[in-house]
Amino acid sequence: MRIEGTSALVTGGAGGLGEATVRRLAAAGAKVVIADLSDERGEALAKELGDGAIFVRTDATDEDSVLAAVAAAGELGPLRIAVSAHGGPVAGQRILSRDGTPYDLDLFRRTLDIYLTGTFNVLRLAAAAMAKNEPEESGSRGVVVNTASIAAFEGQIGQSDYSAAKGGVVGLGLVAARDLSAVGVRVMTIAPGTFFTPAFRIPEEQAQEAWGSKVPFPRRMGRPEEYAALVQSIAENDYLNGEVIRIDGALRFSPK
Repeated sequence: MRIEGTSALVTGGAGGLGEATVRRLAAAGAKVVIADLSDERGEALAKELGDGAIFVRTDATDEDSVLAAVAAAGELGPLRIAVSAHGGPVAGQRILSRDGTPYDLDLFRRTLDIYLTGTFNVLRLAAAAMAKNEPEESGSRGVVVNTASIAAFEGQIGQSDYSAAKGGVVGLGLVAARDLSAVGVRVMTIAPGTFFTPAFRIPEEQAQEAWGSKVPFPRRMGRPEEYAALVQSIAENDYLNGEVIRIDGALRFSPK
């Protein structure tokens, strides 16, 4: 698929993996909607990129909010790329605390709502818009890239909600690709390992020492630019469909 001349939608586009993806797609010639809840960061990035991007305040879990972002993308050009890279708070607690108190059900639901339901919401609404595109020579009308995590496969202690949500994103990928094959929309899933982003809220050196040293090779945390480069490769290669790609330096999570 040709990126130049298309529009793209990136949830979580104001920071971390999403910001790197916005920059990469804009550099490749797409007009990008930065869909995020952070007004300050989103507006600053849009101003920096000029004609390459606009900011639309977006809650991935809200239908009307995502519809507005999709409509904004459609005004920039045919929406052919949608990337779910948004995040949110995760409690990081065991199913039973030391005193035997069970994990709060509302916290579990909140995590699934953000990471799984929000991803599905973007997928379904973006795909509906893509289905109206004129097909390219290959028959392609667009691609949706979802973000899982290697925690979907090797969840650590205290990650029950996060692992369940990301496991759901993994499980969604193939059936979505099959569902949407009739309209020429591909669905791919990226499962990152430990990537350094502002979400860590600690200095990079400290994060690299704690997590980067556990990665077999390269012995460091991932860089958001590497995730973004993979998104571009997926968008440009029409034969990538219905698959999960781990990008983790051969890391496999231990129990904790």
